[in-house]
Amino acid sequence: MTGINAVRGEAVARLAGAERRLCLTLGALAEIETALQVSGIEALAERMRTLSARDLMVVLAALLRGGGEAVLASALDRAGVTPREAAEAVAAAFAACADG
Repeated sequence: MTGINAVRGEAVARLAGAERRLCLTLGALAEIETALQVSGIEALAERMRTLSARDLMVVLAALLRGGGEAVLASALDRAGVTPREAAEAVAAAFAACADG
């Protein structure tokens, strides 16, 4: 995939058979905090250590929307994304944000 903006904290992950862009935008961060019922980075970091499968997909969907992949984000339940793919994608997105 071309056009990845590392300064913005974008990451690429292979999901549902294609490379997808993910990004931890402020909007994605707010969506994740709301869905996981936490407030602030420290609470989010703690909560991320104990994600359920459903929580993982919620986080992945927010990161996909942040990266401009709204179509896949809306269809994750039917996309055939494996738990490993989801976990690796979420980890890559958070790592890219830390590096960016």
